[in-house]
Amino acid sequence: MGSASPRDHLMKLLEPVVSAEGLDLEDVTVTQAGRRRLLRVIVDRDGGVSLDDIADVSQAVSAALDDTDVMGQSAYTLEVSSPGVDRPLTEPRHWRRAAKRLVKAELRDGTVVEGRVRSADDSAVDLVVDGDVRRLDYQDLARGRVQVEFRRFDDDDADDAYADVDDDGDEG
Repeated sequence: MGSASPRDHLMKLLEPVVSAEGLDLEDVTVTQAGRRRLLRVIVDRDGGVSLDDIADVSQAVSAALDDTDVMGQSAYTLEVSSPGVDRPLTEPRHWRRAAKRLVKAELRDGTVVEGRVRSADDSAVDLVVDGDVRRLDYQDLARGRVQVEFRRFDDDDADDAYADVDDDGDEG
């Protein structure tokens, strides 16, 4: 009979709080920062997270923590943020939220594929790789990462990029 980790307790406590604000709880970490601990809560949702969203969920998380002793009696700092561009893409929702973004996908067989996310569903992601659509099942993916681009890929660019690719991945 094992006991759950402090992170597990925090995830269980905060998931419904974050969900009530219309967001997904992506991660919770606690690190030592001098005499204080830093509680970092990462939230996200389709369409992104605004500063107002962060403020609202921060207040809700703070209230939930104040109502419990999960953080103990010693001082801590609460930091609520959205995931950075370096967050690994490991869940279907991560891939869906990376639509139109350039990604590097590491496959379980050790190969690496770089392409633009066309779409993602519950079982696979479609990447446009050199003008062709390549469907990658999540079971074959180790993880992916969004690539930093200095020129933003906007909707007009997406229409142009996908105009010559049909649903079978063929040109024309």
